Amino acid sequence: MRPIQFLARSAPIALAVLLFALQPASAKEGGRQGAAPAAAQDESIAAPADISAPWPSWRPVVAVNKPKPLQRSEAARATAAVDHRLILQVNSNDAAAMNLALNNATNVIDYYKSKGEKVKIEVVTFGPGLHMLRSDTSPVKNRIEAMAIGTPEVTFKACGNTREKMRKAEDKEIPILSEARIVDSGVVRVMELQENGWSYVKP
Repeated sequence: MRPIQFLARSAPIALAVLLFALQPASAKEGGRQGAAPAAAQDESIAAPADISAPWPSWRPVVAVNKPKPLQRSEAARATAAVDHRLILQVNSNDAAAMNLALNNATNVIDYYKSKGEKVKIEVVTFGPGLHMLRSDTSPVKNRIEAMAIGTPEVTFKACGNTREKMRKAEDKEIPILSEARIVDSGVVRVMELQENGWSYVKP
């Protein structure tokens, strides 16, 4: 048989074998393309939320941490809702300086009252100035008692550190006027008030 005749007869057989060999691979490919993903077929696996659904049927869950309320210091609380704030420091056992501090407080209050504005004044005593608020030695005791009734805008603070030192030095309890309140440290009190926007004056 001639080679050309052999090739002509063999060609259809070779083509059929080739098509038969390719058919399973194509079927396998088609099977993979047409089959649904395993995750979607498994009913035990939840399908993702339909984000195309109208609000609020779908919305992301966002964890929100609520802010804790701020804890303000006493000095910051004293600053709230007041137009003007003044510290008057007294640190000397001088009756004239004590009276001057009280005069300044009265003048400032009268000035801002005439303008229809609010003011808060704090008289802070420490060191020898604590005598201003000692009920047994204060030369301005009567004035402070009267101001506590007529001018509530003024408050008085006595240094606890100074009081303790005087107690040890005099070997007795140091009485403080009922119109005053004791703070741990007069100097620290002045600092904290200034840090919260208070104006500072030493008579």
